[in-house]
Amino acid sequence: MQQSIALIAIVVRDYDEAIDFYVNKLGFSLVEDTYQPEQDKRWVVVRPPGSGSTSLLLARASSDHQETSIGNQAGGRVFLFLQTDDFWRDHAAMVNAGIRFTREPKQAPYGIVAVFEDLYGNLWDLVQFTDGR
Repeated sequence: MQQSIALIAIVVRDYDEAIDFYVNKLGFSLVEDTYQPEQDKRWVVVRPPGSGSTSLLLARASSDHQETSIGNQAGGRVFLFLQTDDFWRDHAAMVNAGIRFTREPKQAPYGIVAVFEDLYGNLWDLVQFTDGR
């Protein structure tokens, strides 16, 4: 049996502001942006460059309850891990794009890592693993 995680939904306030952040600041590719008339929603999928499988579904909050999750999808913990093959290149590009790091780069036993926030405050690790995972 072979399985993989295809999509991870991130609850967003607005499709276009989320696309702007993920595509224009993080450098992700816009894979799909299709209007779903039966639900009056858009199916918006973005993916990091060089990523072959896991993508993010930018899911606009459609209720007060869902809105409470915007920016707090993991209860204040790091939610997602953006793996890179060149930490310093990507860190510099992200800083230049105005992305806020909440923990500065450090060398850890598993690699180089720093924590940044997405546009809503969800925490991410930017990480280059030493074992090439």
